[in-house]
Amino acid sequence: MIRFAQATAVLFCLGLSAGPALANTAATKAINSVRAQQGLTNVAYSKALEAAARLHAQDMARTGKFSHKGSDGSNVAKRVRRQGYSWCLVAENIAMGQTSLNQVMREWVASKPHLKNMLLPKAREFAVVEGPGNRWVMVLAAPGC
Repeated sequence: MIRFAQATAVLFCLGLSAGPALANTAATKAINSVRAQQGLTNVAYSKALEAAARLHAQDMARTGKFSHKGSDGSNVAKRVRRQGYSWCLVAENIAMGQTSLNQVMREWVASKPHLKNMLLPKAREFAVVEGPGNRWVMVLAAPGC
């Protein structure tokens, strides 16, 4: 079964108008290809965002849930802050059941809410993780404000 959750994004403009992580070069190439097609700047891979994504993927697998809400009630904003990442924009895509980076990227691109997150003009960094049970988590963010 392949599932998606409604993409979620949090944007605060303050002065601004699971298993092992994927090889960040493949993920970076995949998302920047999508962004380049829309004339957007590249995003860089972030280890802090990777940690937040990995912990959420593992939490979903451990609890058997598929949600943007963590088992402790956290949202993506809180999970990213726990990693010491100060952000002014943060967004999250999740998916379950896809067996490869290529498959999950194709399906996120075909989903308007997920694509919208990947194309956030102010996003500067990202990470994507495949967790246990083919639970995928992508986090995009802009540091500071």
